[in-house]
Amino acid sequence: MAANRHRLRHLAKRGSKLAGTTLWLLGHLDKVLSLILICNTVINALASALVTSMAISAFGNEHKVIIIAAGVVAFLLIIFVEFVPKAIGATYPERIIMPASFALKILLTIGRPIVWLVNMLVSGLFKLLRVKTGASAEVQRLSPEELRSIVLEGGNFIPQKHKSILLNLFDLETISVEDVMTPRAQIEALNLSVPVEEIKHQLVTCYHNKLPVYEGEINKIAGILHMRKAVALLSQEQELTVDHFRALLTEPYFIPQDTGVFTQLQYFQENHERLGIIVDEYGEVQGLVTLEDIIEEMIGEFTTSTPGATRADNFRWNEQGECLLEGTTALRDINKRLGLDLPLDGPKTLNGLLLELLQDIPEANVSIKFPKCIIEIIQAQNQAIKVVKLIRRVPKNRAADKA
Repeated sequence: MAANRHRLRHLAKRGSKLAGTTLWLLGHLDKVLSLILICNTVINALASALVTSMAISAFGNEHKVIIIAAGVVAFLLIIFVEFVPKAIGATYPERIIMPASFALKILLTIGRPIVWLVNMLVSGLFKLLRVKTGASAEVQRLSPEELRSIVLEGGNFIPQKHKSILLNLFDLETISVEDVMTPRAQIEALNLSVPVEEIKHQLVTCYHNKLPVYEGEINKIAGILHMRKAVALLSQEQELTVDHFRALLTEPYFIPQDTGVFTQLQYFQENHERLGIIVDEYGEVQGLVTLEDIIEEMIGEFTTSTPGATRADNFRWNEQGECLLEGTTALRDINKRLGLDLPLDGPKTLNGLLLELLQDIPEANVSIKFPKCIIEIIQAQNQAIKVVKLIRRVPKNRAADKA
């Protein structure tokens, strides 16, 4: 029962007959347990009777002789039949059960009548006591947390990169698109209300394949512009107007801000979309999320075509244990990259967290102490915190070791 069934199934699929026989025995566990208990009880009884008979023959039929013989047999059975074999079996379950599987299967075949009789009597007793067992009992399933524990305890059997991806998949169930989106202030979008020359310049210097397009202000999304269509239009020798660009737009895809990331991944697949505009309950734009954002949440960052990707290399502690960050940096990214545990149940960015804690627009050089770091405000401008410095706090025991 201590054997790893997942490993046994893997070995059986690779052609191991011992693993296949072991799985068969685990599938008939009630019969196997009955066989083991019957054999164990019979052997223990025979051993006690044999040793007692030998002691009486050698030393006479006296009470002391019988008591000593029974004590010796009980001691030997406890040590060499109960404790030692079970401890070894629990430590090396596959090594023990796989070689013994064929012998157990043969014994089970030979002792089938006795096992059947015992099981019938036990089943009748269980029915009388209204105890559900076997197939009639509730099927036990692993919870997500139990699966997560299995992955964490995988050790060297699972490569570190694969383990990280599996753990990220479990996290997708607990986060929303708001946690992985590009915030509204950082969205690169095209405004059709500006002069055509300015639109052309923005298209030429654009870093993305698709651009949200709006009329006047960001909440009035007119559609999504694919850059391949825009490049084809710009290559034509004609005088362009705003209507030319408006004709290339496709319908925008809107997403409620509390949509789960895993759910949104399924929606992207079902609707054949790669980009969505995140809106709140009032229909105001909160941010933007793409299929690549969700994939990067699962397997880590891999794109390097955007300006922000070049700054990712500096997103780490320096030799002095410090790190400069923008106020718009997401808290989840900080926790993952710097090994911190900043609260995630409220604001999503450093700026939002600090403003919520201070309940005011702070001046520079204000610091807040957290369990693993100190956050110092370096620059505050336009009613927002622009730049902060994170200073890593060294635990007392490590500080004492360095001293």
